[in-house]
Amino acid sequence: MALTFTHKPGLVVYLTAGDPSVEITRDIALAALDAGADVIELGVPFSDPLADGPVIQRASERAVARGTSMADVLKIAREIRVARPNAGLVIFTYLNPVLRYGFSRFADHAAAAGADGVLIIDMIVEEAGEYLSQMNRVGLAPIFLAAPTSPDERLEAIATHARGFVYAISRVGITGKQQSMTADAAALVARIRHWTGLPVAVGFGISTPEHVAQVAEFADAAVIGSAIVELIERSDPGAAPEAVARFIKGLRLPQATLAR
Repeated sequence: MALTFTHKPGLVVYLTAGDPSVEITRDIALAALDAGADVIELGVPFSDPLADGPVIQRASERAVARGTSMADVLKIAREIRVARPNAGLVIFTYLNPVLRYGFSRFADHAAAAGADGVLIIDMIVEEAGEYLSQMNRVGLAPIFLAAPTSPDERLEAIATHARGFVYAISRVGITGKQQSMTADAAALVARIRHWTGLPVAVGFGISTPEHVAQVAEFADAAVIGSAIVELIERSDPGAAPEAVARFIKGLRLPQATLAR
């Protein structure tokens, strides 16, 4: 199973569920999809998001402080699926919240909520036996991160077990905006394509139309996270869905505009 990207490149939009509220997260997700996003990554807020930069850390802290739970995240997923039946929908989480919820229970409830796949950010493929078993049992796509430092053996294992798409990290480090795409990102995508025909999405640091255009040259999709979470942080809550929609539409500026 591969998630469908109807644009070139596709856009994967990350949202921290519960920031600024459960209801507004749902509204932002729907606005993002209507503005051209192909996939929503619905982030489960976690108290210790070590792989994330300060923007997403703050969003997680706010959502946790408001009491956002796994059940709330799955409720948002259900509502997105009902409202936009054809949207791509991925649950993005750290391992600890899944263990607390119960792996089997989480898999059952994520599938029932209409998710297409799950990305556990701190789950490496070599230790993913139970994760893969549960995902396969309920028909969810297991998604893995691939880094520029990943050896060929790990990339081959990811290619063997991944479904949906492969998430290629554009650089080593934490999430957050950057000035331009590095050569590491293109090289990593080329290495991944040696092992799999799945779509490859590039994330970590993408925040401008120029970045999206660069990604289109060598990958199937761009993942936008910190830039949108920061926009939500700076926006009046009621205005956040419209602000995010405008931002997403702006990411697909014509090439002639980018060349100026």
